[in-house]
Amino acid sequence: MIVLDKLCRNYGKNVAVSEVSAEIRKGEIVGLLGHNGAGKTTVMKILTGYLDPTRGTVTVDGLDVSTHRDAVQARIGYLPEQAPLYDDMLVQDYLLMMAELRGVPAEQRADAVRRAATATAIASRMLDPIGTLSKGLRQRVGIAQAIVHSPAVLVFDEPTNGLDPVQIQSIRALLKELGKTSTVILSTHILQEVEAVCDRVLVMIGGRLVADAPLRDFTTSRTIRLVLAAPSDDVARALAAVDGVVDVGAATLEPDGAVYRVTFGGERAPVPGILAAAAKAGWEVRAVAPEVRTLDMAFQELQNQQLRAAEAGVA
Repeated sequence: MIVLDKLCRNYGKNVAVSEVSAEIRKGEIVGLLGHNGAGKTTVMKILTGYLDPTRGTVTVDGLDVSTHRDAVQARIGYLPEQAPLYDDMLVQDYLLMMAELRGVPAEQRADAVRRAATATAIASRMLDPIGTLSKGLRQRVGIAQAIVHSPAVLVFDEPTNGLDPVQIQSIRALLKELGKTSTVILSTHILQEVEAVCDRVLVMIGGRLVADAPLRDFTTSRTIRLVLAAPSDDVARALAAVDGVVDVGAATLEPDGAVYRVTFGGERAPVPGILAAAAKAGWEVRAVAPEVRTLDMAFQELQNQQLRAAEAGVA
């Protein structure tokens, strides 16, 4: 449905986005992850037709954003980081105006606004001035204007930025619900946001797309934490014979014992084989279990890889 092909954007000599390519399929909830300044917002603005690329193309349903801007924007609902709200307008009047701007026929606007308000749980605030709403409710109004024309694609840039924990949970639940009927692209630097909402993750670092995979691939551990009462010289040799074991790290002494990190391949962690090898060798096992892996750990690894690659390039 959405294809980014070698997308580049320069601001003078500054390269904001470089050679970004990806395909986003219908019905996916995709997190565009990266630190501040990684190029996420620039990609969002190009995708939604608010900014032209320096090079490369973006197509939505086969339509090039640069040459079919109006047709593409009719398919997209967009919530920028700073929602385009007017404090002196009533919520209802604002949404009716946005429905008109989005091309909703006059006879269908009231129903379109009603559906958007119900979906975002702001139906009881329709006659309130936008300026009187809390930040969480303002975000909901911003989302309502993005979905009022029932777009096939929703693009949200930092939708929970600045919200309190209760508001964040509410917005996350809403995004997951919207993902049942639309393709959702969520740009954020908040890792927990991606873990809570997304099916797939694109990671940008320094303007480049450095990773693109299902969320489970980032959070699935391929390391077993083996804790022995005391270190042993034959651990690496003994575990190398266990089916599925790829590598055994050197022991680190921690308060609960000698810790070995065992890397494995395949879908299943070879814990039974490791325990059998331990029993045969006579080791006292205090703990053995796959390590918990978070998106934060995966992101840090990617950053470190990029840093090492940059340093090697300089050298």
